[in-house]
Amino acid sequence: MTSPASDYFRYFPATPDIELWGLGVTAAGHTRIRAGTLYPPASHPHDHQLNWSHGRVLDALQIVLVSEGAGWLETRATGRRRVRAGMVFLLLPATWHRYRPDPQTGWTESWIEVQGPVVDGLLSAGTFPPASILYPGAIDAGLEEALDAIHRQVLIGSSSQPELSAAALRVLALCARTARSGVRPSRIQRAVDDAERFLNEHHAEPVNVEELAVKLGVAYSHFRRAFRARTGFAPWKYVIHLRLTRARRLLASSDAKLDDIAARVGFSSGFHLSNAFKKAYGQAPDTWRRTLAE
Repeated sequence: MTSPASDYFRYFPATPDIELWGLGVTAAGHTRIRAGTLYPPASHPHDHQLNWSHGRVLDALQIVLVSEGAGWLETRATGRRRVRAGMVFLLLPATWHRYRPDPQTGWTESWIEVQGPVVDGLLSAGTFPPASILYPGAIDAGLEEALDAIHRQVLIGSSSQPELSAAALRVLALCARTARSGVRPSRIQRAVDDAERFLNEHHAEPVNVEELAVKLGVAYSHFRRAFRARTGFAPWKYVIHLRLTRARRLLASSDAKLDDIAARVGFSSGFHLSNAFKKAYGQAPDTWRRTLAE
């Protein structure tokens, strides 16, 4: 896949479709800045003009990939950072920032601007912390191709929000993966990852979550707290959740008796399955099954 043959940038109005699809592209561009060239290029809208002396604040999220050259990025949270080819940086909404290519090298930038509930949710969840918005390895992760797909849609005149939303979501996903790849997980994080995989594969078998923590080399009290933070469930509650989720699928898709389903998903009897089901969903399995059939 190749980048746009010529420089361009486009801005789009924020439409109601952004709320419907959860994510919208409101601007995109690709520019080669030659060494010694003034930056930024002119003709951007007034509310997007960037002045190195004063910086800028946007009301949307911008994702900027530098594929060639080098330069600098500065925010209050990061301080001034060197940007090199292959890096991507995120300009968070309502956050002062400034950036520019090195006059000695110039750079090639590929960028999009996105906004919507998906962006709000990711930022609220801390997916992109303000102090960590510059990531190496972006080209190897496939971000250049993902951005080029958006540029091609824009340049052929396709502004279909569903298609652009899907392409932008892939860009965000790759940014998140690139951000994680530069952070070595802690011992407890690795233990939680291993435990989650193990429980998903073995939840129908007898499970002792305290012994599992010991086998993974971590104290159960720390493991339980980290596991709950990651999944929203304490470890044993997570096992019950997995068993009940599978039981619901079997209740909905078969005529199997409750004792048979209980044995398949890991409960000792239909009675224990029924009690857990009622506690989780507010009604007995047979009642839930009849209601679903009706």
